[in-house]
Amino acid sequence: MSYHMRNNEDTHRGLKRKPAQMDRGQEWGSYNKNSRPYDRNMVPDGWLDCPAHGQELGCIIPSKVPLGESFNDNIPSKKYTPKQAILQQRVLGRELGLVIDLTNTTRYYPVSDWTKEGIGHVKIRCKGRDAVPDDESVKNFCDEVLDFCSKRTNAKKYILVHCTHGHNRTGYMIVHFLVRTESISVTEAINKFALARHPGIYKQDYIDALYMFYHEKKPGDLVCPQTPEWKRLPDPDFWGTAVPAVDNHGHIPVQENIVGNEVLTNDDVLGDPIPPNQLRAMQEACYQLLKLGTGGRGRSQFPGSHPVSLNRDNLQLLRQRYYYATWKADGTRYMMLITCDGCYLIDRKFLFRKISMRFPCRYSNGGTPERNHHFTLLDGEMIIDTDPHTHKQERRYLIYDLIAINQVSLTELPFYERWKLLEKEVIEPRNMEREGLSKSVNPYYRYDLEPFSVRRKGFWLLSTVSKLLHKFIPQLSHSSDGLVFQGWDDPYVPRTHEGLLKWKYPEMNSVDFLCEVGSGDRPLLFLFERGKKKLMEENVIFKDASDISSYSGKIIECYWDSVEHHWVCMRTRIDKATPNEINTYRKVMRSIKDNITEEVLLNEINEIICLPLYADRIQRDIKAHQHMVSSRRKSQDHIGKSSTQTALIGYSN
Repeated sequence: MSYHMRNNEDTHRGLKRKPAQMDRGQEWGSYNKNSRPYDRNMVPDGWLDCPAHGQELGCIIPSKVPLGESFNDNIPSKKYTPKQAILQQRVLGRELGLVIDLTNTTRYYPVSDWTKEGIGHVKIRCKGRDAVPDDESVKNFCDEVLDFCSKRTNAKKYILVHCTHGHNRTGYMIVHFLVRTESISVTEAINKFALARHPGIYKQDYIDALYMFYHEKKPGDLVCPQTPEWKRLPDPDFWGTAVPAVDNHGHIPVQENIVGNEVLTNDDVLGDPIPPNQLRAMQEACYQLLKLGTGGRGRSQFPGSHPVSLNRDNLQLLRQRYYYATWKADGTRYMMLITCDGCYLIDRKFLFRKISMRFPCRYSNGGTPERNHHFTLLDGEMIIDTDPHTHKQERRYLIYDLIAINQVSLTELPFYERWKLLEKEVIEPRNMEREGLSKSVNPYYRYDLEPFSVRRKGFWLLSTVSKLLHKFIPQLSHSSDGLVFQGWDDPYVPRTHEGLLKWKYPEMNSVDFLCEVGSGDRPLLFLFERGKKKLMEENVIFKDASDISSYSGKIIECYWDSVEHHWVCMRTRIDKATPNEINTYRKVMRSIKDNITEEVLLNEINEIICLPLYADRIQRDIKAHQHMVSSRRKSQDHIGKSSTQTALIGYSN
């Protein structure tokens, strides 16, 4: 194995070397001044003595680049052409079905060398110099391999993966694939590749990037292999085709040196964008999990469930159905799609951004998780908690619904079952693994390096709303603008859900308008009516705006000033691409007109909870909760955890 553990040698070997770019400039300086003509058939340095290929890793065979027949005059011996690569694998009982080319050039062979033999060819350009393959390239690679495997009818069909020498770029991609599909640690995957393709990945920055990407702590005694003997010479390949030959150990910053002291806001853009073809596939997957069918009108619309404003009419729903309550966080709405390839935040524009987080499935027999979630869909909101004493900020994702789990839609289950499954299948496995890793000297994953923490949002009996308003919300470390009433027996309803009710503090009722600036710098407010802009005869005030034109073309959230009878701009909604529909506006105006104050709401609820529908179920729920808390305390006495949410009200589980 190439990844030896350090002894008592210099543990910082190579860290003080000059940056790779500077080293190359010095080493290749004489070459740059040389008038040597460019030869398209020049053999990459180190290629001749580099082993042709490694052992199979599942359906993948790592290889150096096979060189076409045009290189034959420059290769007196040790030829390795596409034809020879095919024959060599055939002798080993392996038929090639696909070639994935990670080089950044087309000069090495004609693609027809493969296709005429019925072998597919995929080109994923990776520079190989100065930077590891980008996230989109990694995603494309994993998708291609998964697609091949899913369609693989012959177990003897394999994928030949090559860069120039078949170690760094090839290893980087294969390690990503192994971590994502086999639920193994980065260290295990790196060693697995090294066994199959000696000496494995020998560039320090590639290894560091893998640990950083998966938030895993690199073992202190893990040493990067030395550059192989066949690759020790400088590599004067100026056409972006091969990696530098120097073992320079230039590397990206390690995790411990990352310091984030920037101010967090709800408008921060999280994660990395995904390519258009992947976006369409992800949107389609969400629609299928939500049982919304395929194709057709409205495909680009955010499908998450939306509450409606509380008014005198729908207030009666609280009497007709059994409801629980939660606080309305003033954060940013996101759904989250979890796949074995990564996690994706889904914003109100129905755009996806990839983040690196870990969601293991539920443990079996108390051991380590056997796999990670794959196509599990969550709904929630991102908030920023601020410590009132230290002013330290922490981003947190509050999950309030589980829509699908491992490709199985849960939309028809009652909310209380989905909410319990959320804790059991998503939250508890994360917490158990995180607790175990926190006790490890060399954890294979670092939860503390994730971009935000995760928590299930609490819901409480309607009888606790007064405590929720007067004790819980004032002690929150983030803003809240009201309450949400969730039908305990309701299915998940995409888009507008007439039975999902929101109550806002009267002064915080708001509408999202599209603002455009007309003649004389007059702001014009638009809503949507059947998908088309509708000009509203409304006035808006910008309290802190010296340049009204800066709001033109943007979605602005406004509250109604009932004294001055005009709208007041609160903020720009960069998370939304369209204004509210006219029906939403009418419901908000109805809510403002009805003026359901806190006093009115509490008086109504005090009557409601005395109804037979509530009185009996509340008592049953209290007893069930007390029994569950007692059982949990017995099994977790050694943990000593406490929860602000449960301590204040006691009905969050």
